[in-house]
Amino acid sequence: MDSNAQKEQFSRAYVQAVASIAGYAWSEPSVDEDSVDLTLAAKGYQGSIRSPKLDLQLKCHADTLPTADFSFPLKLKNFDDLRDEALMVPRILVVLIVPDDICDWLQHSSSEMILRRCAYWSSIRGFTPTNNISNITVTINYLQHFCPSSLMDIRQRIGSGGLP
Repeated sequence: MDSNAQKEQFSRAYVQAVASIAGYAWSEPSVDEDSVDLTLAAKGYQGSIRSPKLDLQLKCHADTLPTADFSFPLKLKNFDDLRDEALMVPRILVVLIVPDDICDWLQHSSSEMILRRCAYWSSIRGFTPTNNISNITVTINYLQHFCPSSLMDIRQRIGSGGLP
């Protein structure tokens, strides 16, 4: 498996671990034609909306942990699919930062398993179209960790009829 495939698989595992703690089930579209890698769904009422859902576009990048907002290059197709405001299910971009050396991505023992580094999320819904022809650089807020508590907050907002 090449390193890009490994990053893709690791980002899925990371998101699935976070989603399970936050009380979400996950599903995967059979084909990723719409910039959706995973869909998260919560059971029951979370406000005025029953069983809120959230679509995710996953990216994984080997780098040091950011200490400030950081830039991430995104394919124009992904950007356009994520910025669309006419979507029933809200979408977010999730960028997982991993160490350069794959051997450092995961450590385990009989008492713990550690997934190294951190994921960040961003909603680019409603962003202005660009004249770029292939990629656009988006800014990711380094304080928006993709973790169980942030995912529960997102669920609450969506369940109340809001956006992530």
